[in-house]
Formats: sequence, structure tokens, C-alpha cells
Amino acid sequence: MDYERSRREEEARREAEERRRINPRIDSEERRGEDPSLDDERYGSEEGRRGRRSRSGGLSEAARRVLGRGSGRSRWRGGSQGQTKGLYGSQIGQNMMRSALAELVGTFILIFTGTAVATAAVLQRSTAGPLSYNSLAVALAFGLALTAIVAAIGHISGAHVNPAVTLGLAVTNKFPWQHVPVYLGAQLLGAILGAIATWITYGAAAQEIANLAATFPPEDVGDLRVFFVELLITFILVFVVISVATDERAPAGVAPLAVGFALACGVLIAGPITGGSLNPARTLGPAIVAGEFTAIWAYILGPIAGGVLAALLYDRFVSEAEARWRK
Repeated sequence: MDYERSRREEEARREAEERRRINPRIDSEERRGEDPSLDDERYGSEEGRRGRRSRSGGLSEAARRVLGRGSGRSRWRGGSQGQTKGLYGSQIGQNMMRSALAELVGTFILIFTGTAVATAAVLQRSTAGPLSYNSLAVALAFGLALTAIVAAIGHISGAHVNPAVTLGLAVTNKFPWQHVPVYLGAQLLGAILGAIATWITYGAAAQEIANLAATFPPEDVGDLRVFFVELLITFILVFVVISVATDERAPAGVAPLAVGFALACGVLIAGPITGGSLNPARTLGPAIVAGEFTAIWAYILGPIAGGVLAALLYDRFVSEAEARWRK
């Protein structure tokens, strides 16, 4: 009996040696299975831990990355070392003061450009020749300014330059709530400075006659209509922002143009009714400097409601369409 058992053990040992000779990886896997501490020696402590988790039924890091490629929403929220990935690839939380300064400058550029052109249109000023600025020039000024701003600071702060965008992202957990007051404060200050710059550029007439291009409705337009119109046009703007700036499936490089065109469309649609604000900061900055607060609540709550609705719609339904279809 002892002889027979010894013979079987010797045959098993020879077969194992033959397998190791043909495929050296078998020897490594068998040794790692017998002694998990060898993982740390050969592959490093982190790799060793990953290997043990993989053998115990857990997913490897590569598998988790593959399974995590479902929706644009899951990809977009990822961050590292306490950071959150923001619009246009920006990193939220890395340097909040730098981001806030970028938001201030970006909002200043947007408000100064748009209100300066709108003031020139009200005052019937022209660049050259007999023709003065008109409503089309105002829409183009806002749209072109936002296009440039997104290209310039999108990778730094996300180029929100609009409280409706910031709050829409926060409601859908795409922007940290603790940073919202900083962004809103920077946007409001930038809008006030933009209105002051328009006042300096065009003098007393800009404040006395044009009200620094502050937005307010005509006499035959009520506050509720202002609220709903601003809600609708801001919905369009924020829906475009969310779709092109948060979903990696969107074509690269189209974001600045898409966002700028969306703003120009909103101003063209609502200009005759509300002045086309789409932005509480755009309304509050000139209103504070000019002292014009007609229907101010509608210009604040309308864009915020539209921005939140657009963000929720895209985040909860539209961005999940491809993932659900594949299931």
C-alpha cells in the first residue's frame, strides 16, 4: 500500500513539473494561491491586494472601469482625491479661489459685452456709417461672448457664468453644494462690475436713458409671462450646456459654439418680451447699478426654474437613453 501511494505521488509530481515547464505561469499562479503574501512581494502591495480580491470573487480594477461605462452621468461624476469633474473637463475643488476668479472674470466679460452693445442700440450709436446697433447685434454680442468665455475658462471653472447653470448642476449632484455660494457671489460681483464698465464706457446717458441695458418687460407684459418666457428660454440654454459639457458622447470641440448659439437663440426669442435675460446675474448686475427692479422676481426665479428642469430632464432621462437601450 505504501509503495502504491508513493508511486502515485511521484507521478503527480512529475505531471506538475511537466505542466510548469510548458507554461511557467502555472507555477506562479499555484504559488500565489498557496501563499497570498507572494502577491505583495512580486506585484507590490496594491497589486497583491487586487489579486486576492479578484480570486475571492471581487471585481478587478479593469472590470470595474468597463462596467462603469454605462451612462454619461456615471462617467461625469467621477473624481480623484476629493475632486469632482465639472463642465468641460474642469476639476471642482482643486482650487476654489482660482475657479471663483475665473467665474468673476467670465461673467464680467459676458455682461460688459452684452450690455454695452444693448446700450449702444438704445442710444442709437453706430460703429461706422449711418446704421446703429439693433436687436440682432445684441443677440450676437451675448452669444459670441459666451462662446469665447467657454473656450477661455471652461477647463478652469466650468464657465457657468450663470446662477441657473450652477444651481441646475448642484440639484443633479454634478456640482458640490458647498461651492454654490462662492460661485453665485463671484457671478453677481462680475455682473455688477460689467454694468459699471458699461456706465463708464457710454457715460451718464447709459444710466439715465438706457438703464445700463437692465432687463424689464414692456407695459403690456405681465410678471407671470416674464416668468414663463424666461423659464422656457433658460431651459433651452441649460439643456444644451448640460448635454454638450457633461456627456462624453458629445462630439469634442462643439461645446463653445453650441452654448453660444443657444444663448443667442434665447435672446432672439425673448428679446421683445423680456429683454432676453436667461441669467439672474445678467439681470441683477445692471439692475443694482441702474436701480431698475421691475419684475425682478420673475427674472430671478424664471431662469432658475428653467435651469433646474433642464438639468433634471437630461440627468434623469435623456442621458440614460443609450444605456437603457443596450440593456
